[in-house]
Amino acid sequence: MNIVLLEPEIPANTGNIGRTCAATGTRLHLIEPLGFSLDEKHLRRAGMDYWKAMDVTVDGKDEDFLRRNPNAVIYMATTKARQCYTEVRYEPACYLMFGKESAGIPEELLVTNERNCIRIPMMGEFRSLNLSNSAAIVLYEALRQGGFEHMNRQGELHRLHWKE
Repeated sequence: MNIVLLEPEIPANTGNIGRTCAATGTRLHLIEPLGFSLDEKHLRRAGMDYWKAMDVTVDGKDEDFLRRNPNAVIYMATTKARQCYTEVRYEPACYLMFGKESAGIPEELLVTNERNCIRIPMMGEFRSLNLSNSAAIVLYEALRQGGFEHMNRQGELHRLHWKE
């Protein structure tokens, strides 16, 4: 599974998404320009000590990313999509793309990929959800569809024990 952030602007969002990627074995692709430096403390703080465990690729521009991944199945998250993110059957090696916080994915990319545009339903006049929340929502749906393969670790209580 892959998460693609197209020109992310807020380091804390990228750090949070990176932490989610590390916890799920998901590759993170960052498409430049980035609105921050990769060694910025807010990015590292949000990703905590998981940053070193992440599989991160930085691509120059969206054209470079698309050229390097010519057969990629890319689902583009946008509030403008007609289909809900739960209506899609995600492939194990697909790419989940999210646009920059201030503008989303450019409409030029959306109209050429309408079939793969997805949205998260919201009430009322809300413009969008936080980027890191959106990425987690869609990623976990894709992982759920795959049966959470390789992710079946059960948590343990710190002081007490579960009843048998």
